[in-house]
Amino acid sequence: MVVFAQKPDAKKIKITGKILEKGTNLPLEYATVVFQDAKNPERLNGGVTDLNGNFNFEVIAGTYNVRFEYISFKTVEIKNKTYNTNTDFGTIYLEADIAQLAGVEVIAERSTVEIKLDKRVYNVGKDMMVKGGTVSDVLDNVPSVTVDAEGTVALRGNENVRILIDGKPSGLAGINIADALKLLPADAVEKVEVITNPSARYDAEGGGGIINIILRKGKAQGLNGSFVLSAGDPETYGVSSSLNYRSDHFNLFSNTGYNYRTSKGNSLTDSHYLSTTANPESIFIDERRTNERLNKGYNTNFGIELFLNESTNWTNSLTIRDGRGENPDNVFFYNFDANRNPTFTRNRFNDQKSKDFTFEYATNFTKNFKKEDHKLTIDMAFSQNREKDNSIINDQIIGNPTSQFVERTLNPEDQKRNLFQADYVLPIGKDSRFEAGYRGNFQKNITDFQIDSLDIAGNWIRNDIYSNLLEYKEYVNAFYMQYGSKIDKFSYFLGVRFEDSNIEVNSISANDYNTKKYNNFFPTATLNYEFSETSSVSLSYSKRINRPRGRFLNPFSSYSSRINIFRGNPDLNPAYTNAFDLGYLKRWTKVTFNTSAYVNVTDDSFQFIRRESGLLVEGVPVIESTPINLATEIRAGFEFNVNYSPFKWWRINTNFNLFRNETKGDYSYINSLDELVVQNFDNTATSWFTRVSSKISLPYKIDWQTNATYNAPENNAQGKRYSITSVNLAFSKDVLKDKGTVALNISDLFNSRKRRSETNLENITSYSEFQWRQRQINLSFTYRFNKKKNERENQRRNGDEGGDEFMG
Repeated sequence: MVVFAQKPDAKKIKITGKILEKGTNLPLEYATVVFQDAKNPERLNGGVTDLNGNFNFEVIAGTYNVRFEYISFKTVEIKNKTYNTNTDFGTIYLEADIAQLAGVEVIAERSTVEIKLDKRVYNVGKDMMVKGGTVSDVLDNVPSVTVDAEGTVALRGNENVRILIDGKPSGLAGINIADALKLLPADAVEKVEVITNPSARYDAEGGGGIINIILRKGKAQGLNGSFVLSAGDPETYGVSSSLNYRSDHFNLFSNTGYNYRTSKGNSLTDSHYLSTTANPESIFIDERRTNERLNKGYNTNFGIELFLNESTNWTNSLTIRDGRGENPDNVFFYNFDANRNPTFTRNRFNDQKSKDFTFEYATNFTKNFKKEDHKLTIDMAFSQNREKDNSIINDQIIGNPTSQFVERTLNPEDQKRNLFQADYVLPIGKDSRFEAGYRGNFQKNITDFQIDSLDIAGNWIRNDIYSNLLEYKEYVNAFYMQYGSKIDKFSYFLGVRFEDSNIEVNSISANDYNTKKYNNFFPTATLNYEFSETSSVSLSYSKRINRPRGRFLNPFSSYSSRINIFRGNPDLNPAYTNAFDLGYLKRWTKVTFNTSAYVNVTDDSFQFIRRESGLLVEGVPVIESTPINLATEIRAGFEFNVNYSPFKWWRINTNFNLFRNETKGDYSYINSLDELVVQNFDNTATSWFTRVSSKISLPYKIDWQTNATYNAPENNAQGKRYSITSVNLAFSKDVLKDKGTVALNISDLFNSRKRRSETNLENITSYSEFQWRQRQINLSFTYRFNKKKNERENQRRNGDEGGDEFMG
């Protein structure tokens, strides 16, 4: 709520009263009383109720529209009444709003998911499951979203997802968005929006949809904030703070934290190399890998929002992250002959150390015009990210010192990004709206990956086969417009976005220069029909693009194994998706049901393939994984989400997604025998996943939350992926008169979250397991001052950050 200063000589009167829940007569703590100036609606004053539902505050005598509000309860209004003397409203009874009960917060701190037709909103601050965790942990608790063992994010099983921070691309993402999400603390996030079929207002990037991460910004009056301390096993420590000071003329906000986090992981790959002309005897190689990653560093975000006048805001913020990491990677290669008799064992120890630094300055200017929702916003952001990964590799056959050799990798990366954006919203009549805007996104990445070998004389000799200097430039200019209107129970939103792309992918070491210039129109359309206040249906369409970046393009960016190599493809083209979605939403008193059927048709889709590289290491073919453009992919599915509150003390949320993925295409390559191999990748696979989250309020202010996730197996053209089951558990208790909360959470309770797969090539079959992080236990303590646990924060004066609400 924004409170404007009044003249010192103005007459003040006292406002008192009590707010109770109708039917139970229970006091509603932190209910809001709003006094809105009848002549100047932008002038607001008021207060909140105490533990017993009482309110007591002062206002300037005058004519007001008065509202008594509590989240998920029907608002009581008294319009255009003059108050010149002290006024006691007596007892005000608020009635629960059935239409909102299951979609918003029915009971303070009980709901974590809001279901809407166009998106789902996950409220992080109300979920104890992620306390002391990372943003990657946050996303793994969001309906329809999965995070695999390597940190790759997927929406409805589709990895072509665009991840935004505060509604825009962020320098925090650096070179690798998956790595950035594993470094940011969960406590820095306020909520996550999942948008499966975005409007033209958003980037056309992301064939599977958009995930918008909204960071915390204080909105309450005065000085308030919170501190979080956490510790865990494997050894993990963290401290973070969220501070805010808001006055009539400005708002200061900051989020600062330090984390020291270890994470144990492991993997295995059992390969059978079949007999060939060059190697008539088949062999077996079993690979066993263990690592214990360490990430430590601090991150801070601070800024100021200036209220230049009653209708104009100017916000400036600065984000800094400085991190250090270690990843000792110990690998044993057990070699066997055709009869599984041991022949020799090779050990490879990769001692990797990393540094990263991110700096971002962002500014936002918002002008609200006289008519409600009529506004102009201008955003600019300038960021730089520097990363450096170096490692020393010792490799030898155990028991044979003469076989030892030493290598090192040097991998400095630098990214610069500039963003310019303007959005204009014009309401037309009562129920129509026109929007238009521009976004310019300009970035440049330099990656210099180098491998050196140590010779007998102690000199480092560059390995040109696996070394590469890559320059990536991306300049995208976009314009959009969209129009929407509501006619009785029917509403529509139509838009189009134009993006002009200029991309350069220059593999300088290989003297391979690729320039890709293209421009595209991206139409969007959404149709809604409300059968009643509790039931509605929607049909939407959008065209999307997925541009390859990072490791998808870089020929070499890692070197953890000599016989299993990942190689990027600098010549990858963007993939285009036509997305269709039919959704239905129904609310009952205790249940919200949301379901949708969807079809995504993608041309030139990215597919990861495994193939022989044509190189041999001690007679063993080197297998490389690489992405390619593989003709057409058709993904169709059905999902539903259910929020159910059987009792006030128990809330259940479940998500189920069944999908069918069909790919068509052929791929050819040259194997180690210099033979042309043609592979047919036609494949149809059906799979599903489900997640169930249960939150129970126990006696003595103890909350118990359980999340269970199951990913069904899935076939592909080169093998199959096996099922994955995982369970997370958490308990929390309020202490210190609700100013503090102690939370205990266990991630992957049964240590079962492993990616298991098998691959079948012409001359090689293999089975692999990969566990990025073993079971993690965290204990955290949160302390709040001048900030209520279930405080309902008002929206910023410039609207919901990153949102795209429309009519009803």
